[in-house]
Order: sequence, then C-alpha cells, then structure tokens
Amino acid sequence: MLETTRGGTNMVLISAIVAVATIGGLLFGYDSGAVNGTQAGLKEAFALDDKGLGFTVGSLLIGCAAGAFLAGRLADALGRKRVMVVAALLFLIGAIVQGETDSHTLFVIARFAGGMAVGAASVLSPLYISEVAPAKIRGRLTTVQQVMIITGLTAAFLVNYFLAQAAGDSLGEVGGMPAWRWMYLAQAVPAAVFLVALLFIPESPRYLINRGREEEARTVLTRLFGTDEAERKVVEIRDSFADDHRPRLSDVLAPGTIFRPIVWAGILLATFQQFVGINVIFYYGETLWRLAGVSEEVALERNIISGLASIAAVFAALLLIDKIGRKPLLLIGSAGMAATLGAMTWAFSGAGTDAAGNLMLSESAGWVALVAANLYVIFFNFSWGPVMWVMLGEMFPNQMRGSALAVAGLAQWGANYAVVQSFPSMASGLGLAPTYLFYTVSAAISFFLVQRFIVETKGKELEEMVG
Repeated sequence: MLETTRGGTNMVLISAIVAVATIGGLLFGYDSGAVNGTQAGLKEAFALDDKGLGFTVGSLLIGCAAGAFLAGRLADALGRKRVMVVAALLFLIGAIVQGETDSHTLFVIARFAGGMAVGAASVLSPLYISEVAPAKIRGRLTTVQQVMIITGLTAAFLVNYFLAQAAGDSLGEVGGMPAWRWMYLAQAVPAAVFLVALLFIPESPRYLINRGREEEARTVLTRLFGTDEAERKVVEIRDSFADDHRPRLSDVLAPGTIFRPIVWAGILLATFQQFVGINVIFYYGETLWRLAGVSEEVALERNIISGLASIAAVFAALLLIDKIGRKPLLLIGSAGMAATLGAMTWAFSGAGTDAAGNLMLSESAGWVALVAANLYVIFFNFSWGPVMWVMLGEMFPNQMRGSALAVAGLAQWGANYAVVQSFPSMASGLGLAPTYLFYTVSAAISFFLVQRFIVETKGKELEEMVG
C-alpha cells in the first residue's frame, strides 16, 4: 500500500483502516433496515400474529445486546480485529439462513446470530477507529461509522423497494423466490466484502500494548504517526493501564453506585438514544406509513426519502463535530427531536379509521406527520445518531474501555429491543399519538440529562480520559 504522510500522520493508511472498519457500520445499518418491508412475508411464511412478529423482528436485538456485551469483553482478551472477523462470519451465515430457511425456529436463531454480529460491529467499529485516529479529527472519522449505518439502511430500503417493484409486492416472486427472502439474502454480499477486507488491517495498538506486545504496537504506531510520535504514544498508552492487572469487567464498578460516573454517563447516552423512538422509523417505517393510510409502494418510497435525508444530516454532523464539539450537537438534537416528535403526536391525535378499520389521517395532518418525521430523522442523525457512537468509542479510559463499552452496548441494545418490541402493541393498544408522546417526553428529558452529566471530549487524547 502506498503510504503518504501529512505532518507525520499517515492519512492514507488511517483512511483505509476507517473505510474497512466502517463496513461493519454498513452491515449494522443494512441488517437493521432489511426487515423493513418484509413483515408481510414473515407473517405469511411463519403464520405470525402481532406479538409473534414483534418477537421475530426483535430477536435480532436480543442478539445485538448479547453481541455488544460479549464483543466489548472479548475485544480486551482476543483483540479488536479478531472479534470483528467473527462478527463478519456471523453476518454472512445469518443472512444466508434467514433468506433460505422455512423453519421459524431456525430463522429466529439465524436472526439472533446476525444480531450478535450487529451488536459486535456497533461497539467495535467506533472503538477501533477511535484507537487509530488522531485526536483532532477523531470525531469526524468516527462519524463515518454513522454515515455507513445510514447508507446501509438506505441501501436496504432501496433494495427492498426495487425487489417489491419487480415482484409486484414483497410477497411476489423474483427468480422463483419471494422478494422478501431476497431482502435478507442481499446482506451476504457486503458481509463477504467485510470479512475479506478485515484481513488487511492491523490490530489496535492500544490492545497490543495492553497485551505486552509493544514492538508490534510500535510498528503500527510508526506506520500511523511516524517514529517520534510512535515512541511518545507507546509510553503514554502503557502508563494509562493499571500496573497490577489487565483490563477486567470490575474496572467499571464503584462501591455504592454500582458503576463509575463515566459508565453511568455512557449508559445514559446509550439508552436515551433509543428512548426517543428512532428505530420505530428504521424498523417499522413501512408499517407506520401504512397505518397512516398509504400504500406499500408509497410507504417504501418515504423510507428512501428518510434515508437520504439521514445521510445529509450525518454529513453535516461530520463537518461540525470536531469544531463545535459533541455536547452542543446532542443538545441541538434533543431540542429538535422533542419539537418534531411533538408535532407527530399532534398529527396522529386526530387520526380516524376507514370502513376496513385502517388508520387514516386528514390531508393536513398527513403532511405535518410526513414533514415532522423527516425533520425528526434529520435532527437525530445530526446529533444523537453519530455523537453517541463517537462518545462511546472515546469517552472511557483505556483501562476500562472494552468493559465500559460492553455495559453501554448492552444497555443500548436492551433499550432498542424494548422500544421495537413494544411498538406494535403500543400502536395498536394505545394508538400512535400516546406512543409518540412517550418518545417526545424522552427527547425533552434527554436535553436536561446531557446538560447535567455529559462532559465534552472534543480534541482530547484517549489517554486523557478519566472515569
């Protein structure tokens, strides 16, 4: 590989590493979005009711919680790169089995395995990027993860849309197989690319130093930052670890409060990113718009619009995160999401039903809901979407980073599961307006929690983080 440097920093190598690591984010997004538009197929193939559908969709998220926790811990024992390779294999196997099996049990197992891969990628990609990126542009480079997540979501929406168009709907056939099955099988292509690409990137130097492999770490750091900077970083990284033990789960604990304050801050970020309801749009966007009275084709088109708006918002965050900081973006996002979710609550509060019992909005309420939903997605992806992952990858001290990420990742995916699992029942039992009111209140609360508990990390070296 041709390696050019700028001020001692090898941006070609760093960019290549980031590009490979964020393929995990692409798969994270694609796997999360692939289920959007397949629900009719799942119901028909496996004879599911609303609760069964919720469990089948949510089984991915149970796997995500397990994968995030285990990956955070295993990253300290086996290395960041090895665990990402295992995740890539799980992505690949899970995609193929989900697309092919006629057994509901096997489908759920495969979705759980795919979820473990998603959970692992969600914590390891930002962790790995933060450990190889220069502090001044670390936020920008880690935000690429969110760009890839949204790109993956949008790609899933596009693939789903064109497959449904080719087949007539998601239940129609393409090449002798129902279109909804192809929506899962398509994930195998980026999974295979991720698996191969991982073989060409180095291990994290911070992991290598933690394991006593300083010469290997020095080689990696020299390639990244030049000889002089590599020597300085080796000493700083070594000094940031405890002398008496290697990183372990107990490093995140504190007497009387269960976890150290910095870990509670990470849990706060992780859970409220989900309590604002973003994955109702990501996972149930097509169902949501059909509840609002539009056709499957129009619902899938609106998913694509949301995806494109999301990508634009993340690029805006990418340009600003290392200039104005992480905390201001979180505050802007909380305020914007509270306002737009409030508008969606109002829009659905006046909804009626047609003769068939389908939910219907008036023309004006429908436009308010459409505009508010897309503005909500923009605010999320300008703030909490990328910033939470950036901060989780960088906010914890070296000694506890893997374990703290395990705890925060478990909290994030646990909250994700709770929101996605509860949405069908809440929407049918309470109605969409009370459901969106809950997300509105959560967004408002998140504003004050960020003000009180989140500390800015912009421009700080990882070795400066304290717990």
